[in-house]
Amino acid sequence: MQRLIRGAWLLGAVSATVLLLCGCSYRQERRFADEREQTADRGEKEKVTLPSGEADKDFLNKQEERSRLPLIAKEVSEAIRRRNQWMRQEEKRRILEEDIVLPVRCDAREAGRTAPVEDQKDLGTCWAFSSLTAVENALLPQEVWDFSEDHMSHNPHFILGQENGGEYTMSMAYLLSWQGPVTEEQDPYGDGISPEGLKPVKHVQEVRVLPENDREMIKRAVLACGGVQSSLYTTLQNRRSQSKYYNPETSAYCYPHSTAPNHDVVIVGWDDDFPAEAFRTEVEGNGAFLCENSWGTEFGDGGFFYVSYYDANLRKTNIVYTSIEEPDNYDFLYQGDLCGWIGQLGYGEEAAWAANVYTAGQAEEVAAAGFYAIDENTDYQVYVVRHVPEDPTGVLQQRTEPLAEGKLRQAGYYTIPLRKTVFVDAGERFAVVIHLKTPGAIHPIAVEYDAGDGKCQIDLSDGEGYISFEGQRWENVEEKQNCNICLKAYTRIRQEDQTEQGATAGEEKAKTG
Repeated sequence: MQRLIRGAWLLGAVSATVLLLCGCSYRQERRFADEREQTADRGEKEKVTLPSGEADKDFLNKQEERSRLPLIAKEVSEAIRRRNQWMRQEEKRRILEEDIVLPVRCDAREAGRTAPVEDQKDLGTCWAFSSLTAVENALLPQEVWDFSEDHMSHNPHFILGQENGGEYTMSMAYLLSWQGPVTEEQDPYGDGISPEGLKPVKHVQEVRVLPENDREMIKRAVLACGGVQSSLYTTLQNRRSQSKYYNPETSAYCYPHSTAPNHDVVIVGWDDDFPAEAFRTEVEGNGAFLCENSWGTEFGDGGFFYVSYYDANLRKTNIVYTSIEEPDNYDFLYQGDLCGWIGQLGYGEEAAWAANVYTAGQAEEVAAAGFYAIDENTDYQVYVVRHVPEDPTGVLQQRTEPLAEGKLRQAGYYTIPLRKTVFVDAGERFAVVIHLKTPGAIHPIAVEYDAGDGKCQIDLSDGEGYISFEGQRWENVEEKQNCNICLKAYTRIRQEDQTEQGATAGEEKAKTG
């Protein structure tokens, strides 16, 4: 509430300043115009002029006020944008974490929160369509986007081709490493190529992984973000398929046997009273989730269909994109996990320490850290260590007070702003250090490694990570464990360097190692 009050006060103060300056400028213009008219009426002999020094000073003051108006207007616009974004984030958090009464029925289409249905055609790209549809839904209705599934599924760090399928961890890795999203216009679907050098038009900063089969939490996420990326097993192959588990007359599907999922969709609503009789298979009771598919509008109800609450596979994986920001929120991203969360590392206990060491490209301020919570109710502390030597194992324990700490209610990836930014110099080695404690976990640190499944191309040379049991003795994970720590650092160009560095700030936003 205090932050909201301060934000409102700042907005009001800046707005008042703009109005005041505009009013002053207008009154001055009106005064000078009146004087000119009076002078013309009186004739040249009655003309009154200010002393040259006062006239010059008055003119310069007026010009200065005029020149400041665009800057102040820009600041007001930015303050409004940030306030609205903060309010939307607070509303999402409230729906996801506080006690609320859920309606019996919800359909995101009715609130204008579903992106247009698309068609993956004969390629195995449902995972990319469901992911980006969920991201597009999360931005609706305030912003309308069409992101490129082609760009996501052509990611060079993924070994699988478009015809071979994928999964949610790949889409998370792509988005969280700022490799995308880009727009459909920049990289159209189905042409077999993907242009190099495209920059993301949004920055995904938070992705929550909801518990399996948590019907209430899925409903909350649909209310908060317009959709949940999920997986199911389907006996249908495309919009023309028929199956004894699908009723085309009611657009209702239920597969009662537990099987590995083979298709991704987006859950965009629910109906507790959807009749059990609408399904071809016998189900335990009423109720179904409304899902948006990627088989075009000829499938189901304009591309949407219902999946029974008693389907055995939907809701096993549930991904919701809870924070999507502008691409100028940070200037640089330091990371060594372009393939994202593949496994976990630890010491057989709930808690562990981890650190990644980076080298600053220029004079910057470390503003935030990003990492995964592998399960619910993860406690965290974040530290930054400066002037790290080539062998950091003797200095990573030299920490001061944590720059951020708290509890993460759900599993997922989180960007944690620091209470106080940390200045680093060009060429300086610095470390981001975290301590995580996840109840019931034995390996609480998320890592990137080669799982041998042929999905991702892992590069261990782009990271320098360390892990410790008690935070005192550290070991290098690339050398000892053949993995990279999933721990990112977000920085901004230092304020005093903004003017001279502004021309190069946008050249290369994401850095590795």
